[in-house]
Amino acid sequence: MTSRPLPTDPRLILLSPADNCLIAAARLGAGTQVDIEGERVTLTRTIDLGHKVARHKLAKDDKVLRYGAVIGHVTETVARGAHLHTHNLESDYLPTYTHDAGHEFVHH
Repeated sequence: MTSRPLPTDPRLILLSPADNCLIAAARLGAGTQVDIEGERVTLTRTIDLGHKVARHKLAKDDKVLRYGAVIGHVTETVARGAHLHTHNLESDYLPTYTHDAGHEFVHH
């Protein structure tokens, strides 16, 4: 008999079984309650469509996996359900770019 995975909110997508982050399939406001593998979690920040959420608690410097590949590491301890983005996630391989007001990226 195989065990069934514990329920996770359908608005959070697991791209690969090895991943320790989930992807928001909808904008989820701060205070929204979601189930992550059977545990009810209240989101402390708004999670925008396509942004990452911690599948498990992560310790400072833990690697973050998306599509089964390392995309960076967390810069602080994060709780299950925490928003993973530039405030607590750093790329190990590529520069992280943000589009600040008044600046543009120009291709030559």
